[in-house]
Amino acid sequence: MSGLKNSPFGKRLRASHQDKDDDAPRRTRPRVGPVFGLSLASASTPSLDSWTATSDGSGGPASPVDVPRMSREYGDRFVPSRDTGDIRTSYQLMDDGGPSTPAKNRIIPSESDALKEQANAIFTSILHTEVTPPSPRRPVSPTRPAPIASSSTAPPSTPTRRRLFTYNSPSTSNPGTPTRRLDTPTDEAYSMSPVRAESRQLLESPRRKLRSVCKTPYRVLDAPELADDFYLNLVDWSSTNVLGVGLGACVYLWTAHNAAVSKLCDLADTGDTISSVSWVQKGTTLAVGTLSGRMHIYDANTLQIQRTYQHAHAHRIGALAWNAHVLSSGSRDRMVHHRDVREATTRPFKRCLGHRQEVCGLKWSGDGGPGSASLASGGNDNKVCIWDLRGSRRAASGASSGSEDGGAPGDAPLWKFHEHTAAVKALAWDPHLSGVLATGGGTTDKHIRFWNVINGTMLNELPTGSQVCNLVWSLTSHELVSTHGFSSETAQNQICIWKYPTLNMVASLTGHTHRVLYLAMSPDGETIVTGAGDETLRFWNAFPKKEKNEREKESRLDYARLIR
Repeated sequence: MSGLKNSPFGKRLRASHQDKDDDAPRRTRPRVGPVFGLSLASASTPSLDSWTATSDGSGGPASPVDVPRMSREYGDRFVPSRDTGDIRTSYQLMDDGGPSTPAKNRIIPSESDALKEQANAIFTSILHTEVTPPSPRRPVSPTRPAPIASSSTAPPSTPTRRRLFTYNSPSTSNPGTPTRRLDTPTDEAYSMSPVRAESRQLLESPRRKLRSVCKTPYRVLDAPELADDFYLNLVDWSSTNVLGVGLGACVYLWTAHNAAVSKLCDLADTGDTISSVSWVQKGTTLAVGTLSGRMHIYDANTLQIQRTYQHAHAHRIGALAWNAHVLSSGSRDRMVHHRDVREATTRPFKRCLGHRQEVCGLKWSGDGGPGSASLASGGNDNKVCIWDLRGSRRAASGASSGSEDGGAPGDAPLWKFHEHTAAVKALAWDPHLSGVLATGGGTTDKHIRFWNVINGTMLNELPTGSQVCNLVWSLTSHELVSTHGFSSETAQNQICIWKYPTLNMVASLTGHTHRVLYLAMSPDGETIVTGAGDETLRFWNAFPKKEKNEREKESRLDYARLIR
């Protein structure tokens, strides 16, 4: 036996048994990950060489075990099901009801947006007509006549003989049949147009003609020392067609009909500087406010000073507003003073405190008539106050109540709006709708908001994308002009014209290289003048001439116009 063990056959036999004994534990030994030390045999994905030891313990090679695998069936292609689809969604015809774009990402639209909007509306209508046409009218199926109730049951009768095949003349046939329909020369079968008749009628219909606005100023004047200060109001246009401009320590008058320039005053000898100018609604009286808190009243015809208030305010006077003979002034001392210029006293007959910071905007409603009883004030505290000097007060309970300041009737604001997030300088009363006020916010806000001061609610808001410096309503059309300044995302220093109440842009005027801080309108309502820190005044033909009513037109029976 020892010879057999040492023979070559015995050595091969012992080697084969040793290999079998080594293979069994190696194949049943769990595989360990080299990095995380996790057993790979317990993973969800089975290994391709996973074996299990036999139960008899013979030490032989283990038989492979069938591990269940996830079966996936793949077709030759993927055909989507359109049963639950929406054709209006597929063709992008859903209404604009999604989340609005954040205000900080909104930009000032260009002047071509109105044309694009009109073209998009026509395209959407035609796409609706072509993709989802109305279903044709199907002939109504004949209805069986209701049996007539009778007391006695009629006996069954033999039906009358009827011809199964009848031949009628085409002239007596239904006009809705193809034979009669094709006799019409305007039938769609003869049309050469690729669209339906409804779409063709929409394309051929006359479109609304958009108003064109000249994009270049017709006059540019040099204005040296025109301050680049958001809180000042240095340009105003009078009812007598004279433009008043504050340049440094001087006030200049520019007459529109002959372009004559005259100097009204010069405060250089007192070391003072002009901070605001304002014309009375009807007349030639001009009010001038200064940085030191003084206020002067001048007569533009005689170029003479009429009255001086040496201590009108403790700080600079940045806003002035007239209401007939009442002059209201807003200052950096947070106060609004009201003075009757007919009286010789220098003390105001009423003081109003509604802002916690500088008052930078004042505007009376109306044109100085008896109905001009509401005053709007905007401040650097981001608030808008509505005052009623007639003494009536709203109840203190309200979300926008401003009665926390207390005081006598008229000393507390009638309404106080808190929605703006930046200084409010731009204020404008709508001359076409009573009780509607437009306000504009500064660099942080960039919004124009519209208010109903009768019930104290906000009507609408318009994100402009840039600082709103001034607002003025058109006298000839229901449109609003806004001037702009700083902007982080959009074009700066623009002059925009908006249509109300749709708030669509009519035109966008550019030309200034600095913030457009000053804005005034001519008495006829056709021309606007803008001033900026680039020390220029630009005149724009922004609005059409005012159409005369039937009563205002000249009559041939009016013989008074023929008298020389």
